[in-house]
Amino acid sequence: MSDDTSQFPPQEAGAEPRAEQPVEGAPEPAATVEPVEAEAPRRGRPLLTLVLILVAAAVLIGLAHRYASRQVPINAGPAGEGLGQPAPDFMVKDIRGNTFKLSELKGKVVILDFWATWCQPCKIEIPWFVDMYNRYKAQGLEVVGVAMDDEGAEVVKPFVERYGMNYKVVIGNEKITDLFGGIYGLPTTFIIDREGKIHSRHIGLVSRETLEQAVKKLL
Repeated sequence: MSDDTSQFPPQEAGAEPRAEQPVEGAPEPAATVEPVEAEAPRRGRPLLTLVLILVAAAVLIGLAHRYASRQVPINAGPAGEGLGQPAPDFMVKDIRGNTFKLSELKGKVVILDFWATWCQPCKIEIPWFVDMYNRYKAQGLEVVGVAMDDEGAEVVKPFVERYGMNYKVVIGNEKITDLFGGIYGLPTTFIIDREGKIHSRHIGLVSRETLEQAVKKLL
């Protein structure tokens, strides 16, 4: 009996080595995975993000400045614009076709508000005027909204009904704004005392408290 326990017959000299035969039932060798280098982060992205953030911040600051309240100094600008001066008189039609004259309200405290249906800050303050008129009309408050829409009553009347505007609304024009030294932003609100003089002027959206306190001082 031969002592050779090998499973393969002896290999002849000079022959190529035999390939190793797989053993039945043995696990297959794991596939070799080539390492993948991680993509280097793009250096431009953080800079682009920073630029976009700065641009957005600048836009927000600009909008805040545009609608911020500012008081107009006494006697500043054209006649009729300064505080303490008589409010310019004007005559115009209201949305129902009736003639309105500002001087007819002398003896009353008047909120004269220049606004438009497309003005978003105006939509915020209109409910304040509705409520203040209900609260203080018995004490002598009048509210007049001067709508600056180019389309006139056609678009203003449905808006007035939708927002329940219970005070006088008239259709404005450039001649009226010129009397007040020009209107440079909406809303622009004048508080007029019982003598018909301009007590304060507010450009842009201000707090309800600011407007109400100015009115209560004059009632």
